[in-house]
Amino acid sequence: MTAARIPIIALYGNLIVPVQGAISDETITQLNDDVSRAIDAGAARGLIIDVSGVALMDSYITRNIRDLALTARLMGVTTIVSGLQPAVAITLIEMGLDIQGLQTTLNLERAIERLAALRAEEDETLGGADDHR
Repeated sequence: MTAARIPIIALYGNLIVPVQGAISDETITQLNDDVSRAIDAGAARGLIIDVSGVALMDSYITRNIRDLALTARLMGVTTIVSGLQPAVAITLIEMGLDIQGLQTTLNLERAIERLAALRAEEDETLGGADDHR
């Protein structure tokens, strides 16, 4: 049986991945492949993994989302995980899962704002460096 695919939405130079409902191991593995290909194929500067529609995340899925974020970072893409439900956040802490270095926001809107702010800072730094040469 073919794993269900999670959509990848391109918006303002960002890739947005809305994860909804229960996710199978096959689906999350396919997502990692799809997002890596989308980053490689396009000019994405940011990746938002929105998990606001996920009520339960086991250790396998959590590790895969973390690994996806780290892969994107190695490919030069800033990654933010948005919308962690309180119960999911508490479970991650209780399980001792390390998501160090992973940026999170309360919701998708804040994630988009954060990436825009980071991009503005980056553009200002690059523009400012050119002015001083």
